[in-house]
Amino acid sequence: MARSPAAEVDISPELIRRLLRAQHPELADLPLTLVAHGWDNAMYRLGEQLVVRLPRRQLAAALIENEQRWLPEIADRVDVAVPRPIYFGRPTVDFPWHWSIARWFDGAAASTLPIDKRGRLASPLATFLTQLHTAAPADAPVNNFRGIPLERRHRDVRSRLNSGIVPHADAVSRIWDDARTAPLWERPRVWLHGDLHPSNLLVDSNGDLAAVLDFGDITAGDPATDLAAAWLVFDPAGRDRFHSAVAEARDVSDATWRRARGWALVLATALVTTSDDSPSHRRMGEQIIDQLLLD
Repeated sequence: MARSPAAEVDISPELIRRLLRAQHPELADLPLTLVAHGWDNAMYRLGEQLVVRLPRRQLAAALIENEQRWLPEIADRVDVAVPRPIYFGRPTVDFPWHWSIARWFDGAAASTLPIDKRGRLASPLATFLTQLHTAAPADAPVNNFRGIPLERRHRDVRSRLNSGIVPHADAVSRIWDDARTAPLWERPRVWLHGDLHPSNLLVDSNGDLAAVLDFGDITAGDPATDLAAAWLVFDPAGRDRFHSAVAEARDVSDATWRRARGWALVLATALVTTSDDSPSHRRMGEQIIDQLLLD
């Protein structure tokens, strides 16, 4: 069975209470409620206004540190709310990695909206990416899975396509070959979110963009990685609106959109082939593949 990554540390409310008492005692008695156990992090709501975010495996530990280092700067540059760390947690004998406390945002994941109801996110998401995709400094985080030439993801993607699990594998393979042979990004590296699927976009009760979440994959490189949102988030009508909104703000080459389609495929195949224990993730992957095949 292909499952999402297992936790390497048991993150319980009791553990979080001990960490809070030792490092942020003024918060230690607030109510704790489990929100999510993702691939990389566990999240607990703390009281009414805060959320605790802790890595659940070694591979994710550095991602929290990247968020702590860079999200305050990113938050000052973009108009939409992002989970800027407010309190910082240090490793202890009980818990070996850094952890964070950020503001809680009310709303629901965009993945809970029918795909044909997400079009109103196109313009604000394009604005967010225009504000984010600025030249990154030399010491921006390195991510071996995002922002890189697609050819470096070929072995993983080909293995997934050969697994017999990915639907319409022959047609998807043709999309992949077109994307990975597109001309490379040869301009300076820009800041990237790295994981702009609809579960990382928070919408308010009107369906408007309320926050962009989970910057664990923050890095610098090819903006096509984030422009994959055209297929990750939208149906054809929403995708047209997103393309138009991006084009109003900056020039994006056909090659970049081809690579963006490939980045959407990278995520879709990962979701489909590693989510036997998460039907919602598998459905998301299948929906992305459906969108890729429509264009």
